Amino acid sequence: MKLKHRADLPTTSSNEKRSVKIDGQPTSVSLEDAFWHALKEIAAKQNIAVQDLVLKIDKGRTHGNLSSAVRVYVLCYYYDRHDHKT
Repeated sequence: MKLKHRADLPTTSSNEKRSVKIDGQPTSVSLEDAFWHALKEIAAKQNIAVQDLVLKIDKGRTHGNLSSAVRVYVLCYYYDRHDHKT
């Protein structure tokens, strides 16, 4: 799903647990649909699997839970992208 405009965002804001494996260990992240779709889009742009991106985020976090770290990563990714266009 390519997010081009806010109207393209999923209309639900349900917070769902998504299963991923980190270094072969099953874990889950609780993310709203918009964050999950954005995470998948970022992974696709980086040509990596979602679980590899989650591993990268996990290794880079210094505090907080993994779900929060994923949200912050997604927010920073799009913020930085927008900042470079202006």
